[in-house]
Amino acid sequence: MKKNTALMVMFILLAASGGALLRAHCQVPCGIYDDEARFKLLFEHVTTIEKAMKEIASLSGQSPVNYNQLVRWVMNKEKHAEEFSEILSYYFLAQRLVPRDADAGEARAVYLEQLELAQRLIVTVMKAKQTVDLAHVQSLRDLLTKLQNSYFKKK
Repeated sequence: MKKNTALMVMFILLAASGGALLRAHCQVPCGIYDDEARFKLLFEHVTTIEKAMKEIASLSGQSPVNYNQLVRWVMNKEKHAEEFSEILSYYFLAQRLVPRDADAGEARAVYLEQLELAQRLIVTVMKAKQTVDLAHVQSLRDLLTKLQNSYFKKK
């Protein structure tokens, strides 16, 4: 009985947290980073968002509309947009993009460039989440490529 109660409590806590206990890279100072993998995952999320947009448009034009599939694709698009934002926020902004003092010269300029690109990406993925406009997908790819190039620039 105690075992079942403990499992129930754990399940309730997990459900109440929205699954946050199982999400992205930790914020413990572990020093284990794989920036290339994170960028690859971000590009995968963009591709998935694009596919979802195309499927939503296709399913919306069918008669009769298969609402079950339509809802599943909408939810999938939203999930990947949220995961994209989470990686940018909790991995890059919170841990990898290090603020530089005003007197840091070029390092400060690079930081500000990366910060602006990250913020523009978060706004663009929000717009992609709200619509099925494929122009947002192209903007995501362009901005993400710019951030990736800036991030891996030789220091």
